[in-house]
Amino acid sequence: MSSHIDKIFIARLIGLDVFDPLGDRLGRLRDVVVLMRGSSRYGRSSRRPLVVGLVVEVLGKKRVFVPMTRVTSIDAEKIISTGLVNLRRFEQRGAETLAVGEIFDRTVVLRDGSGSATVEDMAMERKRNTGDWLITQLFVRRTGTGGGLMRRRNETLIIDWEDAGDPSAAGHQPATQWVASHEEQQPADLADELHDMSAKRMLEIAHELQDDRLADVLEELPEEDQVYILTNMEPDRAATVLEEMEPDDAADLLNELPEAQAEELLARMQPEDAEDVRRLLEYEEGTAGSLMTPVPIILPPEATVAEALAHIRQEELSPAVAAAVIISRPPLETPTGKYLGMVHTQKLLRYPPPEAVGNLIDRSFEPVSDLASLQDVARELATYDLTIIPVVNDHDRVVGAITIDDVLDALLPEDWRTADDGTPIRKVGKRYE
Repeated sequence: MSSHIDKIFIARLIGLDVFDPLGDRLGRLRDVVVLMRGSSRYGRSSRRPLVVGLVVEVLGKKRVFVPMTRVTSIDAEKIISTGLVNLRRFEQRGAETLAVGEIFDRTVVLRDGSGSATVEDMAMERKRNTGDWLITQLFVRRTGTGGGLMRRRNETLIIDWEDAGDPSAAGHQPATQWVASHEEQQPADLADELHDMSAKRMLEIAHELQDDRLADVLEELPEEDQVYILTNMEPDRAATVLEEMEPDDAADLLNELPEAQAEELLARMQPEDAEDVRRLLEYEEGTAGSLMTPVPIILPPEATVAEALAHIRQEELSPAVAAAVIISRPPLETPTGKYLGMVHTQKLLRYPPPEAVGNLIDRSFEPVSDLASLQDVARELATYDLTIIPVVNDHDRVVGAITIDDVLDALLPEDWRTADDGTPIRKVGKRYE
């Protein structure tokens, strides 16, 4: 391997673009995979970990493994690889450890007796005789005083790998640094990273996330991961996170739990939030009622365009829910008074603010019944090119709305978030496919 540098700290590499030799972008570096090895010959410490590959995010937000044998150049601005890259989703094996995901933030004991420190970065260095990359140094921050007056808390040090206890063998690993470095990431992308981690690390990060952020991430995780995280949390916090989730997503998750456990969490939730979820749980799986959100935007016919747009601007609304407002007679909380119709956001933008929304109702389609099948709902959305459709009960009262993303989630196979055909990525012209 040729390289512009023979030593670099991993934190500087994260987020760098990975290119082929012709300069076309392959993806972005997300983590470094290291192989933890046994004790040195003299038993002083573990041998320096071997860097075996990179985790690269390619088109479609998929994370794949690029062996170091395919990396031809590394510098502070870019990484260059060559040859085919297998598009199979990255999965850890045996002694493999993720540098950022599993070693950063760990606490290590310094072998000089001066106390403990938190790992914030690691240096990888290339051996000239073999070309192998090894983890040689740690950038650490002291977590407490000790070893004399000059040693202070928060002091930073660069130490050799051998001068600290094995970070991978440490117990609890805080996730403060990891969460801070991913605060701008979309929930779906964050969920994708958590899914690739060990169960232990996934829980550590989940405990560090704010309740609303964790709720958004849970909605994007496979059911197995959702259940594992929720059942390993304190019940009060689990109930709070469920309150932050969309009611239909919370209902789906509770459906996967034992009945007694689900009931306990519902009892700990705020009564209004729990009531929305309980109503969804009453419906048979696969019906419109089980898929809908019970809290769409609902307004009376005398409300103005200005009022409607003010509701639509609420940050917590998903784009699909904000695509239209439903018009009904009072009461406006589900189940409402008589359903009157729906007004699309695009139409609201074409009329003056004082205009009453009752004058703008679209009557070209009918709402769906709360007992309608998934296929019937999908057919209505496709027929009328809708992203949201109202759901009514037998008395023509609005009980919720179904969005296009609700239908897609139900129609796609359960493993769609992690499905992978393993096709190698190859270059065709100037792009990869």
